[in-house]
Amino acid sequence: MAIQSFADDATEAVFRGRHPRGIPFAILKVARRKLRQIHAAASLNDLKVPPGNRLHPLTHDRAGQHAIWINDQFRICLRWTETGPAEVEIVDYH
Repeated sequence: MAIQSFADDATEAVFRGRHPRGIPFAILKVARRKLRQIHAAASLNDLKVPPGNRLHPLTHDRAGQHAIWINDQFRICLRWTETGPAEVEIVDYH
């Protein structure tokens, strides 16, 4: 299922092959690859592979969202809907 929406312009820019302000150059290649995985996923469970994604549900103010790892500092957060991934965003966890 294709990505339905992005939570911010920077994440969409990375997906579209651009380098926006605020996203470190060092994570672009991995972030873009993970965004393509999300875009191609038919179900949330598809994101469990590869295990390095470390797919996990979020809690508190992000309840209802899931995240996968880009690296130790950055994650991609998303909400899975009936029509696919939505509100996709790259987040600095630190």
